[in-house]
Amino acid sequence: MERTDPDTALAALNRAVRRGGGTGSSDFDLNPDVRPIGRDLRPAGVLAAFYEDERGGLSLILTQRSSALKHHPGQIAFPGGKVDPQDTDEVAAALREAQEEIGLSPDNVEVIGTLPPHETITAFRVTPVVARVRKPFAWRPELGEVAEVFSVPVEHILDPRKYIIEGRHFRGQHREYFTVPYGPYYIWGATARMLRILADRAAE
Repeated sequence: MERTDPDTALAALNRAVRRGGGTGSSDFDLNPDVRPIGRDLRPAGVLAAFYEDERGGLSLILTQRSSALKHHPGQIAFPGGKVDPQDTDEVAAALREAQEEIGLSPDNVEVIGTLPPHETITAFRVTPVVARVRKPFAWRPELGEVAEVFSVPVEHILDPRKYIIEGRHFRGQHREYFTVPYGPYYIWGATARMLRILADRAAE
């Protein structure tokens, strides 16, 4: 995979968050006929944190969630979670959760901006927070929540051609969803949908 210059990649990320507008995305985008109406969505924030990797390019930090979790067990996800009372907003929640889940200090994060919110099947309204990690740090997965921390090159994330629509039967109905597989990691569902939004906005 050809490396993208970090400055070029950062320019694309800045372009994505500064476009403004957009109605957001949803786990039901590909299945509008089963989308619930009138749900009370709980606010949450996730951190799409990019760092300069050993190739001299940028990579995105992702996690594999513990199989013991109530929501999205075993799935690939951004660090993040619901907005707690002590959080001022979704950005604060994303930064707090990233510190708790992978050991990334908020002082080591430069927030670039946010993407439109994403509605999950589990009734969360998730705000993706796009950011740059200022300097290297030791990944420290939180036992009980995070099974693994890994990274994906920005070239893979920002290439719309890497995204595939797949389907499966869920609760008696056929559901379609986005995927963006990388090596042994099956990135799908809400995470893949939010990343596809990022890729589309960066490309425009």
